[in-house]
Amino acid sequence: MTVKKLIVGPMEANCYILADEKTRRAIIIDPGDEAEKILRKVNAEELEIIYIVNTHAHIDHIGANDIIRKETGACLLIHSADAPFLKDPEMNLSIMIDKKRKFSSPTRMLEEGDQIQVDGISLRVLHTPGHTPGSICLHVKDKLFTGDTLFAGSVGRTDLPGGNLLDLENSIKEKLLVFSDEVIVYPGHGPQTTIGKEKQDSPFVRTLMTKRNFHMEEG
Repeated sequence: MTVKKLIVGPMEANCYILADEKTRRAIIIDPGDEAEKILRKVNAEELEIIYIVNTHAHIDHIGANDIIRKETGACLLIHSADAPFLKDPEMNLSIMIDKKRKFSSPTRMLEEGDQIQVDGISLRVLHTPGHTPGSICLHVKDKLFTGDTLFAGSVGRTDLPGGNLLDLENSIKEKLLVFSDEVIVYPGHGPQTTIGKEKQDSPFVRTLMTKRNFHMEEG
């Protein structure tokens, strides 16, 4: 599996393209903006896009959904709790930073534990609410795509519509920090990191680790 990162839009969101090296069939995670830029990369790599996956339904992560779908015929996947945001400009934040935008409905709604399979690529869905009710992370082998749940040195905001700090804390400590330190984190904004580095360097994560009743497990 290859992983290509494109930084798109004024909020510099990370769009990831995961491709099977043999079949060239691929998954796009969070096509947030600049559809033409994303499609140029797809065409240059000679990829067939099977799925578009949104880690959550904020405008900087969904902005190019419909154009990419139209051009590639890909299926759109998003967690059921964030699916209504696609058609709600207040919840998807388009009303705040752009103009009111509504997006087409998903092909399939995701839930905890679902698998997204494309040839040799198998992404496991982790429901990680907090930034939004339907935020997800995606795990494959030693890689973890965390959307706006976990960043290098920081975590997602919880002061936006649908955000919840306690949910975010629980998501990070119960779903993400259980992975081994070597797991690579590919966040929705900023540089990649590792679980181990966040345990060591992130003030938010370090605080979580000292709270009562938090027991580390290797995953």
